[in-house]
Amino acid sequence: MGKKYKIKGARPSERGKRSASKSKMKTVTGIFQSTSRGFGFVTPDGDEDAEDIFIPKEYTNNAWNRDRVEVKVLPAKGKHRCEGIIKTIMVRGTTRVVGTFEQNKNFGFVVPDDLKLHRDIFIPKDLRLDAKDGDKVVCEITDYQGAGGKITEVLGAGSDPGIDIFSIAYSMDIPMEFPPKAMTQAERCQTHVIEGDFSGREDLRSWQLVTIDGPDAKDLDDAVSLTETENGYELGVHIADVSNYVQEGSALDREALKRGTSVYLADRVIPMLPFQLSNGICSLNAGVDRLALSVIMEMNRNGEVVSHRIVESVIRVGERMSYPDVRAILEDHDEALTERYRDYVPMFERMYELSQKIRTRRKERGSIDFDFPEAKVVLDENGIPVDIVAEEANIATKLIEDFMLTANETVAQEFCERKIPFLYRIHEDPDPDKIENLIAFVRKNGVKIEKNRQKITPKEIQQALERIKGEPNEALISRVILRSMQQARYDTECSGHFGLAAKYYCHFTSPIRRYPDLQIHRIIHDVIRGRMTEERKQHYRDLLGDVAVRTSQTERRADECERETEKLKKAQYMSSHIGEEFDGVISGVTGWGLYVELPNTVEGLVPASEMKDDYYIFSEEDHSMTGRLSGRTFVMGDPVRVRVKATDLRARTIDFVLA
Repeated sequence: MGKKYKIKGARPSERGKRSASKSKMKTVTGIFQSTSRGFGFVTPDGDEDAEDIFIPKEYTNNAWNRDRVEVKVLPAKGKHRCEGIIKTIMVRGTTRVVGTFEQNKNFGFVVPDDLKLHRDIFIPKDLRLDAKDGDKVVCEITDYQGAGGKITEVLGAGSDPGIDIFSIAYSMDIPMEFPPKAMTQAERCQTHVIEGDFSGREDLRSWQLVTIDGPDAKDLDDAVSLTETENGYELGVHIADVSNYVQEGSALDREALKRGTSVYLADRVIPMLPFQLSNGICSLNAGVDRLALSVIMEMNRNGEVVSHRIVESVIRVGERMSYPDVRAILEDHDEALTERYRDYVPMFERMYELSQKIRTRRKERGSIDFDFPEAKVVLDENGIPVDIVAEEANIATKLIEDFMLTANETVAQEFCERKIPFLYRIHEDPDPDKIENLIAFVRKNGVKIEKNRQKITPKEIQQALERIKGEPNEALISRVILRSMQQARYDTECSGHFGLAAKYYCHFTSPIRRYPDLQIHRIIHDVIRGRMTEERKQHYRDLLGDVAVRTSQTERRADECERETEKLKKAQYMSSHIGEEFDGVISGVTGWGLYVELPNTVEGLVPASEMKDDYYIFSEEDHSMTGRLSGRTFVMGDPVRVRVKATDLRARTIDFVLA
């Protein structure tokens, strides 16, 4: 554990003194989460259900965001949340800051990109490392009390293309460069499959296989095949055998675990593995031999897996297909594409047929389907956003999703039933209190929702979503339901996936870009090759718990980075549309205003202070805002017309006013 920083001269308020004198104040430790306004919250260690402790600005005692702190808790007053006073800073959570350097004659400041670090860092002239005014820099904190530091790295000029996204990723500690040892190992990997690799593998190179991915994808880690059988179908899901090239405990493996996942940003991919692997020997490129792990599933006419086998294989993909082309063939019956891929069209038609059956079965068991569009930000050569497109799921993306989910469930079920140490993808039941609030809200909005047992089931939620399809309140109900769900994570226990209504689930299909998939491929190889001894099982028991925690954390980090860079690019895009009007839908109602989402997925805030036609009262229970004089009410899902008033690129926010 690092240094402890004792705070001198910290005094509680008179109320705090009186409370302390009446009863001994409880002391807890936890991580301080600051806000841009100076106050913050501490979640007590070891108690996920504990309420956050509110830390007023005057009680933070110079704690910085993410510091581990010791807090004295003041007794709660009535219904108000607990307040606390930070007494000791145990470990500093922020040791370096990414920001913009502002130069003065004899000194400078770094303005942090992170608004939670609500103070500029003073930089003496001799510690600025040749940084120029406007540069993006990294500075090390040398004086927490006085907010002083020294520049350790100049990332580039603030106006350089891509430096804005690079800075966000850097600030989140996402590794950008591969260490020399990992790169050396990657460069030593062969560029083609050699004959010696065929030993013990099934030769599936004569099978009709395709990859179906986005048009720009280069790391192709899954291929599919499908044939019709007397009793149904034989579905093959063939996954790149990355574990053949990334050995456990190697420099490549350690770096892959550190990264946990590839990060997909607007202008770049930060890969989990070097491009020599992710885009080269591990990518299932068309027309070349590749090593794979194949799940070959016999399915009946109803789309149910009746038997399966998992094999080490050698494959050769026949065509590299894209989602738009497959959709055009199946949905639009595009003549040119149908002719070009005429040898594959019958297989695509069978795939669509099977996909529909799989999806129907999943729907019948209650799998929850949130169908929100995803944003694609189009950038020019200078990294400036020129368009934002809302991409909806289509017939081709759903087809691949159905096949990958089927493979993931099939693999998870086998290893769970065989009681072999494994890594599962779990999604826990929603919090009971959130569900009770959800049910009350949904019923209040005129939607029938069943709850026949103590716990709500995924099917009951899915049925409620079905009832509101096409209704004006569809967006409102869907978002409230989504926000009541837990986050999925990795675990060594097979406790099921609530959202998919699946008893067994794992991530098996993307080992190029997700470490858990790579990890379970090694387990599968050990089983296939007869190496799963008791000693090996114990090795995995000792290992997998840490892998589950670390990969869940790196997944959260990647998600946050993707969100923040997308928010930045959306704010930049809307900066060129100041004063313009757009139609949108209210996506959130809070005490400080209305969140409005445009058809292109851009979301902005109409501040309550700008709603000057009336005095509006917020109802948390109804997710509504009502004018005291006019009675005009705004709720989630309402269509509104807004005008773009301002953007804040540092905060990555957009302000609207009602038009």
